[in-house]
Amino acid sequence: MDKDLRLQAAWRWPALIGLNLLAILLISSWLSPATRPIWDSANLWVFQALNGSLGHNLLWDSLWALASIRVFDILVGALMLCMTIHTGWVFGNREVRPALLHFLSLLVLLLVARVIFNKLVNHFDWQHASPSVQLAGAVHLSDQFPLLEQIFELKDRSSRSFPGDHASVLLLWGLFMAMFARGWKLAVSMTVVVLCCLPRLIAGAHWLVDVAVGGLMLALLAFAWGYCTPLASRMAAGLEWCLRPLLPTLARLPLLGRWAVLQR
Repeated sequence: MDKDLRLQAAWRWPALIGLNLLAILLISSWLSPATRPIWDSANLWVFQALNGSLGHNLLWDSLWALASIRVFDILVGALMLCMTIHTGWVFGNREVRPALLHFLSLLVLLLVARVIFNKLVNHFDWQHASPSVQLAGAVHLSDQFPLLEQIFELKDRSSRSFPGDHASVLLLWGLFMAMFARGWKLAVSMTVVVLCCLPRLIAGAHWLVDVAVGGLMLALLAFAWGYCTPLASRMAAGLEWCLRPLLPTLARLPLLGRWAVLQR
């Protein structure tokens, strides 16, 4: 990979150790009998504050109902993609393709971490249902907007809500962008992460710990073992090798050919 690029294969030992310790601390703080009541109280307070804002204003409820459908997840993914490969936003013209391939590699590692962690969750019986399923008096957006639920599947409940998969992807992207974005661009990127995590919390599909413990822990582990070791760079180089024969064809396509990510 070009030595002038900011994305390089390297062992970043302090960050690797620190991120793994932080991930262990997060899950330990939730599992420990000494600190579990703090998380339980935070769970209940956040749910009551966010879900309790529903049911009073149709426009407000409609906004979060739309943000809770599967189509919105696709739009969020498209926004993340555009912010990653847009030349000059965070990455330069020669960096956008390596950046995209690095993030895709991190997503693969996140999937691996999720599969392994899911086995632990099942084995130790850490799984739980959404607050909208467990708590009486929850506002169910799927009941308020049955047409949205029927056509698009409105995500406001789950019998297995831990950890938050949607949040883990957003948080991983946030960690990745935080390494390279600066100033107001960093602030915008982090705002996107926070705002896009909110719909599941407001709708009651997830507890706070599903996002702040489960989702963040998985993102920290994937980022630590991907970016803080040569692993993601090696995987990105492999993806680059697979993609290279297709670049001339893709570069000739209308509109797509202008994208820096496809330029050789």
